[in-house]
Amino acid sequence: MKTNILHKAFLFFVLAALCSCADKTTSSKTTSSSTHPSLILTKTGVENIRTHLGTIPIFDETLAATKAEVDAEIDNGIEVPIPKDYSGGHTHERHKKNFFILQKAGALYQILDNETYAKYVKDMLFAYATLYPTLPVHPKTRSYARGKLFWQCLNDSNWLVYASQAYDCIYDYLTTEERANLETNLFKPFADFISKGNPKFFNRVHNHSTWGNVAVGMIALAMDDDSLLQRALYGLKDVNIDRDLKDDDGGYINRDGKIGFFANLDEPFSPDGYFTEGPYYQRYASYPFLIFAQALQNKKPELKVFKHKDSVLLKSITALINLSDKDGDFFLLNDAQKGMSYYTSALVSAVDIGYHFGGQNPELLSIAQKQNKVALDDAGLAVALGIKDGKTKPFVKKSIELSDGPEGNQGAVGILRSEAIEVVFKYTAHGLSHGHFDKLSYSLFDNGDEVIQDYGLARYVNVEQKGGGNYLKENKTWAKQSIAHNTLVQNETSHFKGKYDIGSKYHSNSYIFNVENKNIQIASAKEDNAYPGTKLHRTMVTIKDDSYHNPYVLDIMRVSATSSNQYDLPIYYLGQIMQTSFEYNKLPVPQILGKNNGYQHLYKEAIATTKGETITFNWLHNNKFYSYTAITAPNDTVILGSIGANDPEYNLRNEPALILRKKGVKDALFVSTIQSHGTYNPVFETAINAYSHIKSIVVVHNSKAYTAIQIETDNGKTKLIIISNENNDASKTHTLALGDKVYTWKGPFKCKELN
Repeated sequence: MKTNILHKAFLFFVLAALCSCADKTTSSKTTSSSTHPSLILTKTGVENIRTHLGTIPIFDETLAATKAEVDAEIDNGIEVPIPKDYSGGHTHERHKKNFFILQKAGALYQILDNETYAKYVKDMLFAYATLYPTLPVHPKTRSYARGKLFWQCLNDSNWLVYASQAYDCIYDYLTTEERANLETNLFKPFADFISKGNPKFFNRVHNHSTWGNVAVGMIALAMDDDSLLQRALYGLKDVNIDRDLKDDDGGYINRDGKIGFFANLDEPFSPDGYFTEGPYYQRYASYPFLIFAQALQNKKPELKVFKHKDSVLLKSITALINLSDKDGDFFLLNDAQKGMSYYTSALVSAVDIGYHFGGQNPELLSIAQKQNKVALDDAGLAVALGIKDGKTKPFVKKSIELSDGPEGNQGAVGILRSEAIEVVFKYTAHGLSHGHFDKLSYSLFDNGDEVIQDYGLARYVNVEQKGGGNYLKENKTWAKQSIAHNTLVQNETSHFKGKYDIGSKYHSNSYIFNVENKNIQIASAKEDNAYPGTKLHRTMVTIKDDSYHNPYVLDIMRVSATSSNQYDLPIYYLGQIMQTSFEYNKLPVPQILGKNNGYQHLYKEAIATTKGETITFNWLHNNKFYSYTAITAPNDTVILGSIGANDPEYNLRNEPALILRKKGVKDALFVSTIQSHGTYNPVFETAINAYSHIKSIVVVHNSKAYTAIQIETDNGKTKLIIISNENNDASKTHTLALGDKVYTWKGPFKCKELN
């Protein structure tokens, strides 16, 4: 209580100082009649912000925190070092901090009308104007497109996106001569280097190129340079570059040969707002996409950017929120770092822009309240006023299928949400150069806890000790490989041979997505190109039984092939083994599972051979009990292992795995369930519902046309699930005889309780 009172007293003191600053008038260095600021802040917006200061708590608190941060940097003085480091190194992090502080100081100047901030921005920009013309390309040579301030043009573009906003905010503070100096010696050469100097970087469809296009576009708007703006919107013309991707940092010219900002808006986004590189990179790209759209809407409303492609940018915001778990952490699809969430500053801006320009959806206000901050601009003010006026409604995440591909016909991501359980099922296109080779993979969350994991990327972002904070070689040798994911692997070879130029040609196809009945939700998809001559069909079902606290998940993976193969189906569970229903041999010394395609990074620690029985594997994670129950055939192999082999620098996390292996078969059927069924209380030392509720799983029918699974639980109930494997027409009537009973139903699946 005492801490809270002190906090309020401090905030009151800061707000009083802020309002005092806002009331003070200062003489501008010019009498320009320009319309600056006009990108993110507008003159009208600044007036409205000043009017409401002290009455909008979430805005006031953000402003106070920003002021404290910028004041501390001003006290420390300006540092513009000679670039020399990768990500995480001092010079990299200093220039990175500089562009963030530039943008914030510019906003403070406008909101508080205090010349201290304008002078700081001016002095720093002139320091860069002195430094920039002297710089060669960055000394670190890893990137396909080296920057000058940073080791890659991507980060140079970051700098210019933020610096453009600062320049717009102090534009009228500067004299005509000062503006000419900055534009001649810094901004125009900077924009030319990003674009004309690096066409392979600029003329692509990729999140890197989006940043480049937006950097050039933002400074073009700030300088009112229409020629430069056209370059940003539509790319460099008459520049020949290789259309084929040769490295992990590239992209491609889109299908119609279009380039520039609008091409990057058209191609990677599906009509549902899903970004093909996945939510981690959608989060990263959302800032340039949306901040430029905001600036275009303010300065070039005739372009109607927020209505482009049926308002896809606004759709992308709610799509991205739906791609997060209960706690707001983004699901790991393709290259992605664990723990990235909608609390990042990019999503603060995204939520505010979505609310301000997207019809003021009150559900977005609840996300803003969780973020507990707003952008210091017109959009942030709109959110702050909406919260103040009590317009907030909860953002309810429901089961959803988000299509992939520019026309929405290149597969999808299906998310099944049932009570606390979330199943994330991936059947998408490859995802550009950040894609992984894991068609029909899934991950599972329980009340925000990752239980069956996607490994994500092999990188420690901005940690200099680990490869300069960049991608590690294990990202290719492990994280991108199919065996690193919860999906089927044939003959220890990754999907599409682990080759981008093959995988990028194909996508999986949605087969069923039905969530009309909250007790039975189903997502089903097919993949016909991962392996020549092999067809994969996977169906994920969440089943809610009122007798149990949590739903359970049914997983059916069908494989049909033209030749005999070895099939591995791993699950990367997190936690500690409690018990197995099968006997296994623990190896005295762990063995390396294979030679390549990711297998070289797996240890085989224990092994079991099945007799055709149903097996149960029980583990504990975050004081919750889970069980994996699977049907096996005679001579199937169960491998218990862990990640970390052939990893001399300890770049990989040592986490467990279970692999169910079938050898020497053409067609195969993998059927299993996963349950969250109990808890352990370490204070009272009690285990509740520690054992599986699944009594048996039986395949009662499996043919080309139909698969029928019968599940018996320990409450005496038996459920029958039938999938039509060849016809997903919702109006089609099916008939199937099982023993002495005939079942007739309409649509591609049926679930029936038998007793």
